[in-house]
Amino acid sequence: MKPIDDWTDVQRVLCVRLDCLGDVLMTTPALAALKARRNRSLTLLTSSAAADLAPLLPMIDETMVYDAPWMKATNLRPDGAFDRAMIKQLRRERFDAAVIFTVYSQNPLPAALFCHLADIPLRLAHARENPYQLLTHWIPDPEPQQFVRHEVQRQLDLVASIGAQIGDPRLQIYIPPEARDESLDWLAAAGLDISRPWIVIHAGASAPSRRYPPESFAAVARQLNLQHGYQLVFTGSITEQPLVQSIIDAAHVPALSMAGRMNLQTLAAVLSRTPLLISNNTGPVHLAAAFGTPVVDLYALTNLQHAPWKVPHELLFHDVPCRNCYKSVCPQEHHNCLRLVPPEAVVAAALRLLSARKTAAGPALVPTSDFRLLTLD
Repeated sequence: MKPIDDWTDVQRVLCVRLDCLGDVLMTTPALAALKARRNRSLTLLTSSAAADLAPLLPMIDETMVYDAPWMKATNLRPDGAFDRAMIKQLRRERFDAAVIFTVYSQNPLPAALFCHLADIPLRLAHARENPYQLLTHWIPDPEPQQFVRHEVQRQLDLVASIGAQIGDPRLQIYIPPEARDESLDWLAAAGLDISRPWIVIHAGASAPSRRYPPESFAAVARQLNLQHGYQLVFTGSITEQPLVQSIIDAAHVPALSMAGRMNLQTLAAVLSRTPLLISNNTGPVHLAAAFGTPVVDLYALTNLQHAPWKVPHELLFHDVPCRNCYKSVCPQEHHNCLRLVPPEAVVAAALRLLSARKTAAGPALVPTSDFRLLTLD
């Protein structure tokens, strides 16, 4: 067996990222850094909520789906039979190493124990408390007491500790060029005139605390269409169809509702082609960022580290004393960090980004910033 501290010859790596789609996307630069060593294979252990993304990630060789009982979105199971079966499956795979990716508010030790019981000899993670034998490579977690990094940088720093680095830190996702072209044909068939200006609006989010009010979205849509002539394409899941339709009805302007009508690849292809995305802070923001698509990000102040990465963007929020609450539902019930953002500010931000895109020379635009919210204090 290789020495316990030797990553040089590691070939089979289990990458544990048990969160949602956007979190996995923000891990792709770190995953690419791990993959850079020749003959190394990466298996992604992720949640069912993020599993559809894995086939679009060029650095991932295999995917395993596991909804961990220590994660927020996992449904209650009657006993530990499924978890014991997953440990046995991981043991059969005979991984050389495991890298456990977490946000700073998560505890990595349940996943570390899981990998230890699966006899994975090398185990790397950030951890706030001493993990003793659960981690062979423990990176003491400085967040949030000392500083807060962007989520992408956090994971890049983690893998850099074992020598995995990459020159290009942008998000990585692959969509075949023909799929991007087909997405425009598909939108044209649905009624979009691709010769005229258009933008995408994503009005949903998994957490209620991260949703801009529907009536405000309707006001944004109305102004963009009537005052500035933009065609509007709304995206969302099948469960968000009523939300999207209510916004379109309240706006009283023509708009395409693609909610529930796109798979993940089609959504990614559309976001790669649209001039601009207006969205709550959720997965499509990071899909857009992966393609360099500018984003107006309606950024609820529940946490600070998930802004669009390396892409032109504007973060819109109303500062509140209760920021950094980490809550899925506004504990104050006023939702002021988003509710008090005026629709006029959203429209103005959209027009600024669109104007910058038109005047930029070539596809590379200078980001507004990598992480502006760090200056909130």
